[in-house]
Amino acid sequence: MNLRIKKFNQLSVEELYKILALRNKIFIVEQKCSYLDCDNKDLKSYHLFYEENGEIIAYLRILEKGISYDEISIGRVAVKKEYRGKGIAKEMLLKAIEFIELDLMEDTIKIQAQAYLLDFYSSLGFKAVS
Repeated sequence: MNLRIKKFNQLSVEELYKILALRNKIFIVEQKCSYLDCDNKDLKSYHLFYEENGEIIAYLRILEKGISYDEISIGRVAVKKEYRGKGIAKEMLLKAIEFIELDLMEDTIKIQAQAYLLDFYSSLGFKAVS
């Protein structure tokens, strides 16, 4: 498993296609969330993903301050179905937090998550505010 962190303009066309396919499969097909996935925020985001054997198996995006919230935020956390339950999401989020703290020099991170994930995000140090 190889970790990659890239700005939008550093993504290859193939990487971008695989990222969007993964996000659509999980959020639109599996979770039945009907929203516009391509929201222009990708253009200003960091894209953190794990690649294995040429496929993207896990992904999240990091949005800098002012894009969605006053704080830096993490969103679009996605892990391919066959890779779930192996701790990949937790490892990926810890890498994202480390990147935000060390490279972006920020210590406040906001996320928006579904209620059933409250315990998971709490285990990483996040606190529910609403």
